Amino acid sequence: MLRFARPNLPRILLLLALISMSTMTTRAQDPTIQQLLDQVGIKPQGDQRGQMDTVGFAVRAEQMDQVLAQCRRLADPQEKALRQRFAWDDSTAFVAGVCPHDDDYYAGRLYELLIPHIKAPRVILFGVFHKARIFQCQDRLVFDAFKTWHGPYGPVTVSPLREEIIKRLPPDDYLVSNDMQTVEHSVEAIVPWLQACNRNVEIVSILAPYMNWETLDRLAGDLSNALAAICKEKGWQLGQDLALICSSDAVHYGDAGWGGLNYAPFGADDHGYHRAVQRDLKLAEKHLCGELKLEKIKDFMCACADPADVKQYRITWCGRFSIPFGLNVAGRLAKDLEGRALKGYLLDYGTSVSEASLDTEGLGGLGATAPNNFHHWVGYVTVGYK
Repeated sequence: MLRFARPNLPRILLLLALISMSTMTTRAQDPTIQQLLDQVGIKPQGDQRGQMDTVGFAVRAEQMDQVLAQCRRLADPQEKALRQRFAWDDSTAFVAGVCPHDDDYYAGRLYELLIPHIKAPRVILFGVFHKARIFQCQDRLVFDAFKTWHGPYGPVTVSPLREEIIKRLPPDDYLVSNDMQTVEHSVEAIVPWLQACNRNVEIVSILAPYMNWETLDRLAGDLSNALAAICKEKGWQLGQDLALICSSDAVHYGDAGWGGLNYAPFGADDHGYHRAVQRDLKLAEKHLCGELKLEKIKDFMCACADPADVKQYRITWCGRFSIPFGLNVAGRLAKDLEGRALKGYLLDYGTSVSEASLDTEGLGGLGATAPNNFHHWVGYVTVGYK
């Protein structure tokens, strides 16, 4: 049963109907959807979400312990440099972040630079909806109805904040679909890291499918208004009681393994690799770092997605909606609750070529789910906001 701060039977019945209809509809739309559901590594059990990818991301505690041990060693030099540069320490808490969602084997060091500084006990995760086209989903936020998610250290609780949000949103702003959330790996990748840092962390997952800037800005305004009202009622502080994370890998580059598409405008060699990396860094530094401004994140979205048809890439970042949406919400919240602009700090950048350094022995089957070479690689950027 869904939880509400104030019992409201008509609202509960409406939400249950939405959940039921969305599940039945998505399964009937396309046999590909059922194929996706059949591929889920750990199937949902009752009110608990399972895990789509059981190869790229830790499933069990001993796996996560080994990943953490290795990634902490790898991240330590950069973490020390950041602490010295910005006078940060163990108590430094970020209000928001941009975090990769690729395999632990590739992106683990980048996770480790961000997640330990997410101190809030409840975290809203803005996920990419990679399968939005298959589900014919756009212009609406996607919630789940699970009570818990699978985590390596046990179930991860879905925060009652989810229902508080939903009852404050216009009905046309969102839909509730366990199927859509189940087949998406962009949030589940981050959850084990949050749980490793806080066994009692609570989450809210929100997927951001295709939408133009005007729709994104309207939905972000509605969500931030709902969150601001909740924070004011409960006396919550950003960074201490609530944090927000935008899930996104950076450029997807190469001329092989992308469904027959060529994502290598600079060439699939050492020269092309370095040009693509420099473009990623410039994109992140210009639009995601420094004072968070609405025009900067709008320009980021327009750099990655064609404004005339947002389903078409300009630069193949999968977070072309999750990043601008999540940062739009975070920026509005900071201004509403604290009267200030957030500031973004580039924690580091890497790629599946440069980051492939974990020792997979002893990880109990954990590995990589995609190649890493000049013909097929992915970039990772991690940014913290204070």
